[in-house]
Amino acid sequence: MSLIVFGSINIDLAAKTPRLPQPGETIIGSNFFTAGGGKGANQAVAASRLGTSTHLIGRVGNDKFAEELLTSLQSYGLNTENVLIDKSTHSGVAIIAVDDSGQNNIIVIPGANNNVGDADIERLKKVLSEATSLLLQLEIPLKFVQKAAKVARELGVRVILDPAPAAGDLPIDLYPLIDIITPNEVEAGQLVGFGVNDTETAIRAAKQLQQRGVENVIVKLGDRGAVAVTADESFFVPAFAVRAIDTVAAGDAFNGGLAAALDGGRSLSEAVVWGCAAGALCATKVGAQVAMPDRTTFDKFLQHNLAAEFR
Repeated sequence: MSLIVFGSINIDLAAKTPRLPQPGETIIGSNFFTAGGGKGANQAVAASRLGTSTHLIGRVGNDKFAEELLTSLQSYGLNTENVLIDKSTHSGVAIIAVDDSGQNNIIVIPGANNNVGDADIERLKKVLSEATSLLLQLEIPLKFVQKAAKVARELGVRVILDPAPAAGDLPIDLYPLIDIITPNEVEAGQLVGFGVNDTETAIRAAKQLQQRGVENVIVKLGDRGAVAVTADESFFVPAFAVRAIDTVAAGDAFNGGLAAALDGGRSLSEAVVWGCAAGALCATKVGAQVAMPDRTTFDKFLQHNLAAEFR
């Protein structure tokens, strides 16, 4: 195994609507479906679909969704032997509305994800020494995100944190445990306390996060691309031009693509390009995990859009 994702697993209950409702308003939707989701599981599927051996650690609940989720994750090639069925609660649930322009709003009920704890850290320890990277997010208790990052740092495993969903600032002693942090512009703004809405403010925010101990910062700017700041350079990768249908898991696709590229020995600049490409392709389909591109589709997309050095 080469990549471990320690994080959330949800069942998505998604509705397609002509537009997002206003507070107190009822509107008629056009479609409904259920699918696997959760930021942790989404990122694991994204990396696995791109050909990276990926191991997911997390929890599902004691309900009818558990078997559906595990079967789906395994169908994408994920190792789920360390996904625990928590008999004390239900699986995580995300209730999603997506409008005709691809914008969305989401309500998450964490369920089993909230019970991730020391037992899961122990399972992580048993397999982490075999990994090149550990992907983390914030849909499980922050205390255990930090514990996982500390274990990875002690073992010399690269730590990639997606600080989402946004929760204000993070504990100051978490930052030095992170090799790469990947906020979007909203999350970056909440972390640093000022608005992030273009490349200039993204670079300013990234440098402030570096001062807290993070080595590399990538700020995702949605349909504009991404800004990366390292100890040696700052660079911007423009977004790929696609017709966005559903942006629900585009950020998760970005992280999966980024991690897959790094696992394959590519440079950080190449990895950011991979992240942007995976996010763009994901946005062209409805859903989360079902929208993650497979390697054949991904390679064709890069071949059509990029010079050879970034494929």
